Amino acid sequence: MSKIFALVDCNSFYVSCERVFAPALRTKPVVVLSNNDGCVISRSNEAKEAGIGMGAPFFKCQDLIKTHGIKVFSANFVLYGDMSNRVMSVLSQFTPHLEVYSIDEAFLSLDEIRTAELDDYAREIRVSVKKQTGLPVSVGVGSTKTLAKIANHIAKDHAETEGVSHLTDENVIERWLKATPVREVWGIGRNKAAFLQENGILTAWELRNAPDDWIKKHLTVVTLRTVWELRGTSCLSLEEAAPDKNAIATTRSFGYKVTDLSEMLEAIAAYTSKSAEKLRRQNSIAGFVQVYVETARHGNKPYYYNSAGAGLPPTGDTSQLIKTAQTLVQRIFREGLAYKSCGVFLMNLMSANNEQGGLFEEKYDGSRKQSLMTAVDEYNRNTGRGKIFMAAEGLGKPWYMKQAYKSRMFTTRWDELLEVNV
Repeated sequence: MSKIFALVDCNSFYVSCERVFAPALRTKPVVVLSNNDGCVISRSNEAKEAGIGMGAPFFKCQDLIKTHGIKVFSANFVLYGDMSNRVMSVLSQFTPHLEVYSIDEAFLSLDEIRTAELDDYAREIRVSVKKQTGLPVSVGVGSTKTLAKIANHIAKDHAETEGVSHLTDENVIERWLKATPVREVWGIGRNKAAFLQENGILTAWELRNAPDDWIKKHLTVVTLRTVWELRGTSCLSLEEAAPDKNAIATTRSFGYKVTDLSEMLEAIAAYTSKSAEKLRRQNSIAGFVQVYVETARHGNKPYYYNSAGAGLPPTGDTSQLIKTAQTLVQRIFREGLAYKSCGVFLMNLMSANNEQGGLFEEKYDGSRKQSLMTAVDEYNRNTGRGKIFMAAEGLGKPWYMKQAYKSRMFTTRWDELLEVNV
């Protein structure tokens, strides 16, 4: 049986999430900002047409925002994460074989669907996601993941497809690959694209027909797999179980410049706590902690960046990780500087079930402390993140990043449910 993949991608995902709870904005220009309201990370089509660029610094967009009446939102990742889970839940109704590729994308295996039924099935997926979540999606279908990715771009960029595109017929594949610049092929980065263009390979079709020996000589085996995928030979299988992360990081810019050590210690504690929660979510423990502090790169004052790290007996206990992180940050903190950001990295990760510690190291206490952390995590998941937290994180958090335009957490907080006036 031949392989068939579908890539389902939410359109302007962050903007679409905000529009679900503000229907009046469905035809209005909307943008979503990054952490600390720094730059634009999601745009509606109307905002794109108004001239707002992806990644544009927010402060440089003020004139366009005022001129075109663009609605601005701060990033609300709790809301977006929950909406993503809802989309993936709908997709799992169509196949048990699903790879969550990112917060707004998923690959589906449609091997069991007959070719004649693929279009109807793909459109049913699109309608079901829209009906059950309110989010618009595009669906690309192909015999490989790379072809499905290109088909998805076609579905998204060409209105006549009505959100669904197929690259399963050879004549259709040839036509679209000839129209696809090589730089837009999944897995071909900027440097590879530049090299290929210098050697006369300008389109996905020309890459598809490049000799294997030439690709192996001048590029990589990974690129050769991409070439085979463009030819319809599936080399990338569906990863139904997401691999555990090898490192976990939480980094943030402050809402204002931090000059006081006590505030820096609170921030480091809060970011360590967040990282520890992610750590336990994948049932891991960490044997190394690294922190960094940084001042602004621009301005009249000298730039300062420093980091420090230390090993510790592998643990998933937030209190132990915070103790280590705070000790480290005190080593590198310099009085008299105005800090822009800091961050925490947890590394040397291993499964909490398969710890391989050193001969003379203290073993991780996986009973009482782990049970306590698990109980805290469960309570916070059910009642709202941050309901129970370490005292070291502080109460007011005045240093916290700016989110001046943040919407409510409509789907995860009882006190922030959508209100309908009738």
